[in-house]
Amino acid sequence: MKILVGYNQTAAAKAALSLAGDHALCFNAKVYIMTSMEGGTSETLEEIEKVEKKLQEAGQLLQEKGVEFETHQLARGMAPGEDLVRFAEEKEIDLVFVGIKKKSRAQKIILGSTAQYIILRAPCPVTTVK
Repeated sequence: MKILVGYNQTAAAKAALSLAGDHALCFNAKVYIMTSMEGGTSETLEEIEKVEKKLQEAGQLLQEKGVEFETHQLARGMAPGEDLVRFAEEKEIDLVFVGIKKKSRAQKIILGSTAQYIILRAPCPVTTVK
């Protein structure tokens, strides 16, 4: 089994990662921790290094649980939801975990909803965590 966690360093993403780790232990699954850097090639070295450090910290949480994992930092210039869905398709992921944050209707209209995009377009079941 392959599990994907969309990780953006928020409290909700950390909760999703923890739940995914528990799930992976139960089902002997491999966890892919993925962060999407929307800026593509315009990302600075400092931003990339900061995100890489956060991914390593996330991986350490799974390592302490004894869960097999990989971290992936993608900078393909896509919106995070699109990037995560494409990654799930490419890696033939069985289950996606994402953290969610409540937004007002106005925020959703202006900013969109990454979680909603993932839920509607992922090629597999999606578990959301608050």
